[in-house]
Amino acid sequence: MAERAPTSGSTKAGAGRVLVAIYGVFALAASARSVVQLATKASEAPVAYGLSAIAALVYIAATLGLAEVGPDPRRLAWAAVGFELVGVLAVGTLTVLDPALFPDATVWSAYGQGYGYLPLVLPFLGLAWLFRTRPAR
Repeated sequence: MAERAPTSGSTKAGAGRVLVAIYGVFALAASARSVVQLATKASEAPVAYGLSAIAALVYIAATLGLAEVGPDPRRLAWAAVGFELVGVLAVGTLTVLDPALFPDATVWSAYGQGYGYLPLVLPFLGLAWLFRTRPAR
């Protein structure tokens, strides 16, 4: 039986695949960063390193949701990307207003400055993709 080609709203081809790949890279980078930070110097900045671990989990969830993995991937993607947006805006604002709150950087510090501000742009791209590809009612 022949496999059907992905639809334009799928993340199995085109721009959707690129979005999933970027989220996947962020999931790996944030996971590795948080594991190293928590394993080697957790007592130095537990809040910052804990936030890095939360960011890693959010990126993993967003990657899985956008890659259409699991029983309700779109709901997972909406929740993860929405949480990501709130997180990067909240942590970004707090780190700009009071840098002493986070003695070491997180993925979302200064709106993702250490990652070329991609953590700030990425949730907007993710939400735009989800909105544009939402199923017709």
